[in-house]
This record gives sequence, structure tokens and C-alpha cells, in this order.
Amino acid sequence: MEPKQKVLLAMSGGVDSSVAALLLQKKGYDVIGAFMKNYSNTKNSLGECAWRGERRFAIKIAAQLDIPLITLDFEKQYKKQVVEKMFQKYKKGITPNPDIDCNQKIKFPLLIKEEKKRGIDLIATGHFVRKNKKNQLLRAKDESKDQSYFLYRLKKSEIKSCLFPIGKYTKKQIREIAKKNNFPNHDKKSTVGICFIGKINLKKFLQQKIKPKKGKILDPKGNQIGEHDGIYYYTIGQRLGPRYGFEIKRNSFPKGRVGGGNPLKNQNLKKWYVAKKDVKKNILIAAPEGHELNFRKKIIIKNQHWIESKPKYKKVFARIRHVGELLPAKLNLEKKEIILKKPITGISQGQAIVLYKGKKCLGGGEIEFEKGI
Repeated sequence: MEPKQKVLLAMSGGVDSSVAALLLQKKGYDVIGAFMKNYSNTKNSLGECAWRGERRFAIKIAAQLDIPLITLDFEKQYKKQVVEKMFQKYKKGITPNPDIDCNQKIKFPLLIKEEKKRGIDLIATGHFVRKNKKNQLLRAKDESKDQSYFLYRLKKSEIKSCLFPIGKYTKKQIREIAKKNNFPNHDKKSTVGICFIGKINLKKFLQQKIKPKKGKILDPKGNQIGEHDGIYYYTIGQRLGPRYGFEIKRNSFPKGRVGGGNPLKNQNLKKWYVAKKDVKKNILIAAPEGHELNFRKKIIIKNQHWIESKPKYKKVFARIRHVGELLPAKLNLEKKEIILKKPITGISQGQAIVLYKGKKCLGGGEIEFEKGI
């Protein structure tokens, strides 16, 4: 009898990686769980480090499945390569995606390094994503949970050495499997927020390293309509209003300047959004809902990463946020640009734009604005 293939599985304490362990075990793999401690500053409602509670779930599942669980401490690397980089980008007025950085710089390379060091054959994760026999990255069966957006920077070699056991299931099916097997986390809420940090007040989090700096908020015609407390805390497409400590001064508009007529009589002018950021001048430009300044169609793509090779396709589908709409687009790599079929709102510099051909994830890059925009 051939020895079982060993798999090092990233176990977070959540239901997805727990069911991944069960599925791998049923397929005959020798599973070793790996809990990654990457951030210890976040506290739970009891004031305890959040990672400790997550680890307890992982320990319970590992014991139930009778598999070993090791704890890997990557906190030093995570803070240096993900958290510090995130602060640096926000300080420049750019909107980064730390979850993508985490997968590229921490989770996959360090897990593979650990796998090789221990003489293990493969790694596995609980990501909702699939791969085919050619080791091409495919979107998950459950489109509402697909995580290929976060994995577009993976190398072909990393995909080859990784298993994605839950990609062909829906989230509902995963929870049903967990419940049927009496997993204590079968109804545990999915993790939200930043990878390994969790749900946080982003503004307060950024204020740890980036001090407030007041500046003007202008309308599309250059009239001052308010004041912000730090351009770094705002993202393109973010709605402005009392919720964000900003309320449009309706009596500050020259009569008839915005939307036609007196804005005091136009109650539909309540929805205003960040349309542009001028970091050098410390100015935010806001525009009302539907204004052309909120929309973009042409996207410059930098720091490109292609999983196989530069795509030769001209017609592709683009995604600018996790499980965001798949947008028909034209790719022109010579000009490093992507032209969307229809203009959309909420595109920020620094965001990832990920491209697809059918179910296959081609790769992507970071969004950059043209000079003067």
C-alpha cells in the first residue's frame, strides 16, 4: 500500500477550513492542520486577543478529526509586509487591499516554506476557489463567495502545490456538512474585515499612525462645501454625510449652481460621494449622485501579475472588488489600459483589478489614475 500524501492545511478556526480538513481526510489524505498567528492586537468583546478564540475552534476541530494541529507565528512578517505597507499606501492617498498582500506575501509562500521544511507533499486552504488539471485558477461554484479576486497574485507553482477542497461547494452546503458532523463552528459567522485583523473602525485604525490633517471639501465647480479631517481616511466612492462627520452646507451653494434650482429645496441632494482626491493640496472633491465625476470607464493597470503569461485576449471580464460585478471590458496591454464597456462608480487608485476569461482567472494589477485625474 502506498503511503498517504501529507497535506498541510491552513486552519483558521472557521467553518470553511474545518470542512476542508474533513473533505481532505475523506479523500485519503494525511492532514496536518496549521493555525497561523499573524496579528495579536485585535481584541474580542471580552478583551481577549481575538486569535486565541479562533485557535480554540481550530483545536476542537482538529481533536474531533484526530489530526495534529501546529501553530505558526508569522506576526513579525505580517506586520512588516502587510500592515506597515497598508499604512504607507493610505498615507499617499491610495486605497490598498491588505488581503491580497497577505495571500501573496504571507499565507501561501510561508505555508509552502513550512511544508517543504517538514517534508509534506502539498498545502491546502479553505478558499472558495477551484483549479483544473492544468493548474489554472478558476472561480468557485458559489459565485457569491468566490475568492479568486484575493488570489490573483498567486504563482502557477503555488497553485500546483495547493488544494482547494471547498471550491466546488456552496457556502450553504459547507455549513450543512459541518452541522451534520457536529462541528461546533457550523453556524459561526464568517470573518469580515481585514485578513487576520478582523472588522475594525478603519479610520481609528489608521489614526494610530496617520494623524488627522484638516482640509477643504469642494464641489465639482470648486466651491467649498465642507471640511475633512484627513484625506487618507476617505476612499473614492465613499458616501459623505453625517455618518462620516460631514454634512453638506446647503446654504454654501451659489443659487442654482448644483443640480439646478435652489439646493435648499432639493432634498435629493443628500447623497454626495468622494469623487477625487488631491493629496498634495489636501483637498477632497465631492459630487452628487449621478454626476459624471463619479464615473470612470478607462483604467490604467500597473504592477501587473499574470498567473500564466500575458493574456492575448482583447475581450475580458474585469472585477474591481471582491465578488463585485464581472464587467465586460477590453484589454490593451501595450497601453497598459482596460476600457470598461460601461462607466462605473467607486474606482479607487490602488485597488486591485482582476481579469477573467470564462471561469479562468488570468491575473490582474493595481489601478492607477491618469495624471491630472
